[in-house]
Amino acid sequence: MTPPPGALPRLVIAAPASGHGKTTVATGLMAALRRAGHVVSGHKVGPDYIDPGYHALATGRPGRNLDPFMVGEERLVPLLLHGARGADLAVVEGVMGLYDGQIGGQGFASTAHVAAVTSTPVVLVVDVSHASRSIGAVVHGMATYERGVDIVGVILNKVGTARHATEVRAAIAPTSIPVLGELHRDDGISAPSRHLGLVPAQERDEAGHALDLLTERIAERVDLDRVLALARTAPDLDATPWDATTEVTPPTDRRPVVAMAGGRAFTFRYAETEELLRAAGCDVVTFDPLTDPALPAGTSGIYLGGGFPEVHAADLSANTALLASLRSAVADGVPTVAECAGLLYLCRSVDDAAMIGALPASASMTPRLTLSYRRATSPTDTLLARAGETVTGHEFHRTEVSPPAGRDAAAWVIDDQPVGYASARHHASYLHTHWAGHPHLAQRFADAVHG
Repeated sequence: MTPPPGALPRLVIAAPASGHGKTTVATGLMAALRRAGHVVSGHKVGPDYIDPGYHALATGRPGRNLDPFMVGEERLVPLLLHGARGADLAVVEGVMGLYDGQIGGQGFASTAHVAAVTSTPVVLVVDVSHASRSIGAVVHGMATYERGVDIVGVILNKVGTARHATEVRAAIAPTSIPVLGELHRDDGISAPSRHLGLVPAQERDEAGHALDLLTERIAERVDLDRVLALARTAPDLDATPWDATTEVTPPTDRRPVVAMAGGRAFTFRYAETEELLRAAGCDVVTFDPLTDPALPAGTSGIYLGGGFPEVHAADLSANTALLASLRSAVADGVPTVAECAGLLYLCRSVDDAAMIGALPASASMTPRLTLSYRRATSPTDTLLARAGETVTGHEFHRTEVSPPAGRDAAAWVIDDQPVGYASARHHASYLHTHWAGHPHLAQRFADAVHG
């Protein structure tokens, strides 16, 4: 039975550090609980797009993000309730280590921060492959480090032998925190990685089979009934669920088409982006830049989100009919928003592969990873922003684009440096923004599309 608004059983799945198996356990729990007959809502702390793709595969619902830097602390509970609308419970995967957040922010935007704001109990996933008795000290330290964080259970990952598991369990016992289950080193459960982390679920043909295996292992080795009981200890939330229709307004009675890039090359976008555009009177139609020969009929706006065009560059380049269609649309002034992968796609080329050529710049791979939260200011009036306005966002890429635009033609100014390219009809940069935190961006784009 679906809980009433505010009464949401929920758990955060956290870890002492990255690499302990949060995504494996969180995704497996979502899938196992769904298989047991529960409607599960999947959420991710932080701005990451890849893990929510696995959550969506596991739950059959859109993966959602909870990030106080991107949307504001005050929107976390409303967005959680919105994302979990109609669900029996929510499972929230953490980010990095439990207490790791924005650098210099004293834990702001950490898993612990989000757990505290949303009053959500925490289950700690611990990789025990290189320790035994010391795990007790790790769990004790995590549980007592900061008030307001309630660790209610532990799941052991990469257990070696039965004797190893017994030693670890005995070490944790004095904390009175129950061990809910254990996964073994030889379970063979993992997701492949590449230059920006895990390979998105949408790009893995074997993702469904891997999820089936993971679901079976979690169901066998984790006490799901106890997990559910702990989720039900979460207190009611006193907030109104977020609603896109209260954030934006349709400018006209028409329903113009926004073409939104999807498929294997463009997998990164927040679910609320599409919800806001629909609430603002747009019909959002997904197209696949790898296979579709033209933009959807009646396209009045274009949204090119994040993904991996550098991985699929040859196939994107080979779709010359769509490249020509996009090039013509941008040249004709069709309002166009491009974030990160979309920026690369609008360039003349990515390394040696020809792209749309709508921007006077080229992109290339670099050995350096850019990964950071950003505060960005608009240098002038553009499609999305007005001069002097500031937004929050994040960057996540291993490419660079050159030459840079001048300040008057840039999308944003970050750390006093102009970045991206913008005008009254297009807006392209590396910066990912979460429009639920900045709904005026969605409104302005919709206004232009309707115009």
